[in-house]
Amino acid sequence: MKAFQVNWLRTLCLVLVFISVSGVAAFAAADEHIYDGANLLSESEIVDLEAVATKYSQEQNVDFLFLTTADENMPPITDYMGDFFEQWSIENNQENVVLLTMNIATRDVYLAGFGTAETTLDNKRVELVLDRIVPEMQNGDYADAFRETVTTSSRYMEYRPGVNPENILLKSWFQLLVALLLGAGVVGFMLYNAGGRVTTTASTYFDGDHTRVTSARDHFRNKTVSRRKVPKNNSGGGGGFGGGGTTGGGTSFSGGGRKF
Repeated sequence: MKAFQVNWLRTLCLVLVFISVSGVAAFAAADEHIYDGANLLSESEIVDLEAVATKYSQEQNVDFLFLTTADENMPPITDYMGDFFEQWSIENNQENVVLLTMNIATRDVYLAGFGTAETTLDNKRVELVLDRIVPEMQNGDYADAFRETVTTSSRYMEYRPGVNPENILLKSWFQLLVALLLGAGVVGFMLYNAGGRVTTTASTYFDGDHTRVTSARDHFRNKTVSRRKVPKNNSGGGGGFGGGGTTGGGTSFSGGGRKF
């Protein structure tokens, strides 16, 4: 009987280990996340970005990939990006991907979300990420832009789909400010009511029985007219493109692109 219990415990432990390993293997981040065909990054930057991409890929169950090129004769960046994704997805058996594609020759950048990332990183959130990384790309800080893409996209994906992650109501500092203001208001109200009440009013010293208005007169003094010129809106477009679509292989994606 004792031997049976020992064997049963060993079997149970093996099953638990198998389940744990299987759970980890259910999503295994790709071995390579940086495909720097344009040679924009140093070896140390690639090593650092690979570590960051692997960490957040495992946390979000979405692979963060970066693809760069310097081909002036390249087809539209969305087509190039779509062809790369279709091939990569088959080779790695993974459809949940956030893919940043950049052509340094044409100064185009496109950020796309595939699989679950199509919802968690929708078109509006893609534009918010681009707002952050395009200035860094314009300054040539490509490694910082790539790192910002991973961290910001990952943070946005923590919010419920459809919620604007940059809404001021969701900011910790704003919530703290509101709490402080409410607290100050409550304390002020309590202090105001802690003192004695003022019972003297204007009617206290006014004798209505022996006071009356003998006459009333309106006198027009002057008239002032102010004019304000309404400026015309002469601003042009923002130069963005994209907004999601479908790859040549039929895979839909969210996305957005810009010139930098």
